[in-house]
Amino acid sequence: MTTAVPIADLPGMVGRDLGPSDWLEIDQGRIDRFAEVTFDHQFIHVDPELAAQTPFGTTIAHGFLTLSLITRMCAAFMLMPEGTVMGINYGLDKVRFLTPVKVGSRVRARATVRDVTERSPGQWLVKYEVVVEIEGEAKPALVAEWLGVSVVQ
Repeated sequence: MTTAVPIADLPGMVGRDLGPSDWLEIDQGRIDRFAEVTFDHQFIHVDPELAAQTPFGTTIAHGFLTLSLITRMCAAFMLMPEGTVMGINYGLDKVRFLTPVKVGSRVRARATVRDVTERSPGQWLVKYEVVVEIEGEAKPALVAEWLGVSVVQ
């Protein structure tokens, strides 16, 4: 469930930290299904025997799988101006994959509101810096600048 915010309060949300989300386990079944959908069957993701011989010692999630999960992980705390009739994923300004997510790991997201702009009357663009953490790891899996547009009536 997103957080409804009065439109007048949106600009004051810049700098606000949101989250964390609940932990989400990345199991081999999720990785395999992502490989099927994206046609990315590189052994490091789908072949536990070969992946065990790499420096990671096991299979790892696709970076784009982890990235795609930010919509689910951040759903509980993303900002939505009151009166929003539609939210649109507007894209990403920057993404960096910092640490591989090993099979069996749990990840969660945190976000910081970086910018709020009224693009046109009734359209609000919010930029978030999203950090996906890996339980027990010092460095995050990824950091992304994520853009969302809310259409308000």
